[in-house]
Amino acid sequence: MNRWIKIAGLFLVVVLVFANSLTAQENDSVLMMGIIEDGDTIIHRNIPEVVVFPEREFRNAWQERRYNRFVSRVKKVYPYAKLAGEMLEEYEPKYMALDDDRERRRMMKDLEKQLLDEYKDDLKRMTITEGRILLKLIDREASRTSFTLIKEFRGGVPAVFWQGIARLFGSDLKAEYDPEGEDRVLEEIVSLIEVGYL
Repeated sequence: MNRWIKIAGLFLVVVLVFANSLTAQENDSVLMMGIIEDGDTIIHRNIPEVVVFPEREFRNAWQERRYNRFVSRVKKVYPYAKLAGEMLEEYEPKYMALDDDRERRRMMKDLEKQLLDEYKDDLKRMTITEGRILLKLIDREASRTSFTLIKEFRGGVPAVFWQGIARLFGSDLKAEYDPEGEDRVLEEIVSLIEVGYL
């Protein structure tokens, strides 16, 4: 009798393990697209993009500190550039839909007042270098230089005025974002921020 209990217990354990493996197999199955070529099935699956950059090698500690400061500045101003891009997407169609110049000016004044109320203190605390980075990132997000944006929304005279102010501080509102050349390191840092690495 004792022997039959052991056999029944062993049988129960085997059945439970087998049933568990069957349910695990059912949960792991995924329906995928496939292409059949010459009798072979080739699975087609979209995978997330992986960004790979060469590992940074610094000649000395000064270069590493400089790079890390640049990264922290980009991380500080990047949210403002994203916000500028989002606001441009939202308000540009509304602005262009208005026929009357007076209504357009009123809309821009209201928007400018709203932005200054919310972000004036943050922008005043930015350094000149952070401002230059912000101008580049706004060009990246808007696909237009800051000079072009000011000219489109405020007119040519304010654009020339602000270009003059920028030139006094060593900046250029007409400078275009160049991710393959001059702004290669900036593009690398922004890409790492976007994928969540930084």
